[in-house]
Amino acid sequence: MSKRHDAHSERAHALMMAALDGELTAQDHDELERMLSGDADLSAEFERLKNVKEVTTTMTFREPPEEVWETYWEKVYNRSERAVAWTLISAGLAILYGWGCWHAVHSILANTGIPWFIKFAIFAAATGGGILFISVAREKWFTRKRDTYKGVLR
Repeated sequence: MSKRHDAHSERAHALMMAALDGELTAQDHDELERMLSGDADLSAEFERLKNVKEVTTTMTFREPPEEVWETYWEKVYNRSERAVAWTLISAGLAILYGWGCWHAVHSILANTGIPWFIKFAIFAAATGGGILFISVAREKWFTRKRDTYKGVLR
């Protein structure tokens, strides 16, 4: 295709879209009519686009049965209740875990009978375990939300 033909085709498509949206001036309308009368393929494409526009503007969604709405709201309430419950449980466990760690660190540091390298090993293992736990939990959380095979049954 030549550049002239590409520009002509682009202009024709722009005019067709404007016509479908009702945004043509009288001059643009005349230009589109000339283009359509000179090209049967372009005219056929414009008719297809008008049919698509008509179908999409007249299309309506079917209302779901009342039973669907009832189960929908039950699921919303269940998920809301569970979200609040898990938030409270998580907050409580985080506070308890933090308090326990604080006392564990304090008792290990205060104990002079434990050699320094054992203290270091305890803190290294605890820190590594905490980082690993957070990493796995974070990965599972994000994967759960974006799993494309979530509803697939085997």
